[in-house]
Amino acid sequence: MKKNHLLAKWLNDDLTEEELAAFKASPDFEKYQRIKNYTDHLTVDDLDENAMLASILKQKKEVPKVIPLYKTGLFRAAAIFILALGITLAFNMLVPQTETAGFAEKNAFSLPDNSEVVLNSGSEIQYKKWNWNQNRHLELQGEAYFKAAKGKRFEVETKLGKVTVLGTQFNVKVRKNRFDVVCYEGRVKVNYADKQILLTHGQAVSFQNGNQIQMETNSLKPEWIDHQISFYKENIRTILDEVERQYNISIELKTKDTTSLFTGKLPAENLDTALQILSTTYNLKIQKISNHKIIIDAK
Repeated sequence: MKKNHLLAKWLNDDLTEEELAAFKASPDFEKYQRIKNYTDHLTVDDLDENAMLASILKQKKEVPKVIPLYKTGLFRAAAIFILALGITLAFNMLVPQTETAGFAEKNAFSLPDNSEVVLNSGSEIQYKKWNWNQNRHLELQGEAYFKAAKGKRFEVETKLGKVTVLGTQFNVKVRKNRFDVVCYEGRVKVNYADKQILLTHGQAVSFQNGNQIQMETNSLKPEWIDHQISFYKENIRTILDEVERQYNISIELKTKDTTSLFTGKLPAENLDTALQILSTTYNLKIQKISNHKIIIDAK
């Protein structure tokens, strides 16, 4: 502040001898001196206020140029982003939701009404998530266990038949030309061809080539949930197909004897034991080519 005061007095030649000497000794004096020398040569004409006003009034008034927002690059980028986002959301909502379980895998997920589903190996489910309350419909390929939320209903469609949920826990299995439904709790309505059956707790039914097999179960859930593969009157090729799914391997069956039916369980986490059970039951010779290739032949 004191420095600015001295500078103002110096410009007006009001400094005392002592102040002037001190000011000239300051490091910025030479700079101030050069500025003063330059400005001393500048002259300013007398201001003609009337002429200035008349000149301003004669100038053409230009309308400010307004660029519409929609013509700006930022707006276009934002519009493209919003459009892309809308298309993505619409695609995700309108395209059926697909859940899969690959070989040697299981997939547990929830439906929009919080009903629980577990897919067994080599299975797939499709359903429409966006309008679930109006279209409670699923399409199943393979096998799945359902635990419907209390009071919720939906339909499970397969290529061989349809299951209508009436608030329950149940399992649906479709492999080739066999259709199995097991009810663990509550009730389910099963439609197969021109037949309609109501299953209650502990009841099961199987359809194959138009033939119906009525069954019962004491289990509280499917055996495959606990890593066991359960079969009821199934042939060797059907059994090996399921073993392939559970262990993600390839099995070549060279024997032609596929008429004997098997009822029982195989482990889903110990391949050697599973193959030994089949070898003993069917009198087969097991040849393990690699970790993913098995050849089975008659002894």
